[in-house]
Amino acid sequence: MTTTPSLRLGTSSYSYWHFTPQKTPISYVLEQAHALGLHGVELLHRQMESEENSYVQGIKRQAFQLGLDIYNLSIHQDFVWEDAAERQQNIDHTLHCIDLAHEMGIGSIRVNSGGWRKQGSFDDLIQARGWVEPWEGHTKEDGFKWCVDAIHACLPHAEKRGVMLLLENHWGLTTFAADMRTIIEQVDSPWFKAILDMGNFLFEDDMYAAVAHIAPYVWLTHAKTYYGGGTWYTLDLDYARIFRTLRQAGFQGYVSIEMEGAEAAETAMPKSVAMLQEAWRNA
Repeated sequence: MTTTPSLRLGTSSYSYWHFTPQKTPISYVLEQAHALGLHGVELLHRQMESEENSYVQGIKRQAFQLGLDIYNLSIHQDFVWEDAAERQQNIDHTLHCIDLAHEMGIGSIRVNSGGWRKQGSFDDLIQARGWVEPWEGHTKEDGFKWCVDAIHACLPHAEKRGVMLLLENHWGLTTFAADMRTIIEQVDSPWFKAILDMGNFLFEDDMYAAVAHIAPYVWLTHAKTYYGGGTWYTLDLDYARIFRTLRQAGFQGYVSIEMEGAEAAETAMPKSVAMLQEAWRNA
């Protein structure tokens, strides 16, 4: 008799704070995750109120008290810069966040590839299909080299601190699965794997084929939900199909809810939990 693997379900703190001026406290997110019976929480670095030791260790203490893992620190950086000094600033930020994750007992950080920024809004990014076209005078290969070299510069410290670097399909060079896989395979390190964001292969002809293409490298997945309607778009995702693809590829990691809809998290999150639990059973 075969048994269904256990679902390790958590939430990103992003589910409770969508970059509005007033930050939702991390302590509140931890309380809500515990009340929902979740296994852990993923922290947005930008949502943290401080990096003072008392604050950082207080988060770790509260999580331990509530029986929650803090399984990922989601940071923001961008390795696609023509200027080497700008790339180094982003490398330095990543190294700093590796240290921060280590201090908090967090086993991984989310990193972005970066992309060909056009100085527009997120709406403009959607219109431009993820800003995938290089700047004038540059090629896609330039972007790959900058990104891969920057990741290689971070890997020795990541290994020293015991912190995985997880690349997310977060627009730019990772808008399409083939390009994301190119970066992963060029870096070729046991300390560098992938995060699948279920809602971010928006421009693929077949998003489920895109999921399958990177599934062998996925160690963490972001399960987007859109109760109340998404901020920029809403997808009708076949979560069971995605889970089935991941499990067939050997996925064993956390499923991290990113509730991105307009509905209040207090009512949307219980729906998200129930829906994803059912999808996992049906996978």
